[in-house]
Amino acid sequence: MHVARARALLAVAEGAGFTAAAHVAGRRSGDGVAKLVNRFNTLGLAAVAGRPLPGRVPTYDEQARERILAEARRAPDPARDGTATWSLSTLQRALRRAPDGLPKISTYTIRMTLTQAGARFGRTRSWCPTGTALRQRKSGLVEVVDPDAAAKKS
Repeated sequence: MHVARARALLAVAEGAGFTAAAHVAGRRSGDGVAKLVNRFNTLGLAAVAGRPLPGRVPTYDEQARERILAEARRAPDPARDGTATWSLSTLQRALRRAPDGLPKISTYTIRMTLTQAGARFGRTRSWCPTGTALRQRKSGLVEVVDPDAAAKKS
């Protein structure tokens, strides 16, 4: 893009018309070259660099994405995290509570970050022992035992 803009400006500086300068730069129309020349006359060389792209500035940078991935790679601690397997909501809770965490992170952002990193939900889950599970209650962490677990295994 920078090279094409510079070529168009040089062609106009050498006396070519806007349409001819557009063809030299590999463009179809001279209207864009006319606007570029106007920006160049106003801004100088900054016009060659272009304008900022429209759209929202990303909320989370690469460091935040790495923080999300590091938390997802970590095996959950049932005593601290209240779960033996990660779900999007438990990852969200852990990231929001961590001192170096992300207090406003959404499950959508976590899902998109994990998907972009090539992770798939359910492929690398950690499993709790069959028949027992740790549950968070108002009174604290409680181990729940299923009396029919042996019968369900066979």
